[in-house]
Amino acid sequence: MLIDSHAHLDDARFDGDREAVIARAQQAGVETFVTIGCDLATSRAAVELADRYPFVYATIGVHPHEVKQIGDDWYDELRRLAKHPKVVAYGEIGLDYHYNYSPPKLQRDRFREQIVLARELGLPIIVHTREAQEDTITILKEEQAQKVGGVFHCFSGDAWLAKDALDLGFFLSFSGVITFQNATMLRDIVKTVPMDRLLVETDCPYLTPVPHRGKRNEPAYVRHVAEKIAELKAEGTAVTVEEIGHITSQNARRLFKIP
Repeated sequence: MLIDSHAHLDDARFDGDREAVIARAQQAGVETFVTIGCDLATSRAAVELADRYPFVYATIGVHPHEVKQIGDDWYDELRRLAKHPKVVAYGEIGLDYHYNYSPPKLQRDRFREQIVLARELGLPIIVHTREAQEDTITILKEEQAQKVGGVFHCFSGDAWLAKDALDLGFFLSFSGVITFQNATMLRDIVKTVPMDRLLVETDCPYLTPVPHRGKRNEPAYVRHVAEKIAELKAEGTAVTVEEIGHITSQNARRLFKIP
């Protein structure tokens, strides 16, 4: 059985067939879904989905693209949402210097604020980082994020970022990107990550893995990520996709305190 540790089930691209998407995932062996908040509206939607489905859990938080939207009452509302028993993490939060949809200094300030809030709430954090490796690690250290821990979602950094994240006690989550033809460096990193720090995710509807590239991603396709990790971890010994599913699911349950 598999846990999709990072999905955007509230996305409008699932509005026409969300029930069928979930059913296909369950048929593919996905037993649990973590659906992600990226701003106030999607955080509310994630909690609503967790309320509706016993096998869906939610996160809350504000993505670096969206931090310019944070209003005076947002943190109070996020505190309120965090009281829901199926809210298991704070995020996704972090830094994204590729698009800079929010100004970099504001991203850094809001990242710090949200780590402080996650510590107040006792929630692990889900980290988004793109072209912001040094600032991300510096802020995590300075704000003592290791006290709550968390995961670098959709890991796509280099070996140094992997080491820094692991040294802080964080998990690394891998997506369909590891199936892409040009992701050689990322596949090499997967081989080095301890089994007890691995998670799998889709980040659906984005980053569709091979062999479905060009289509909308969905949670059923997390199996392709697990299959690729099993292949990479084999190194002369047989590692099955079932073993990877079991290990990564245990890891996700440990991180998110999912019963």
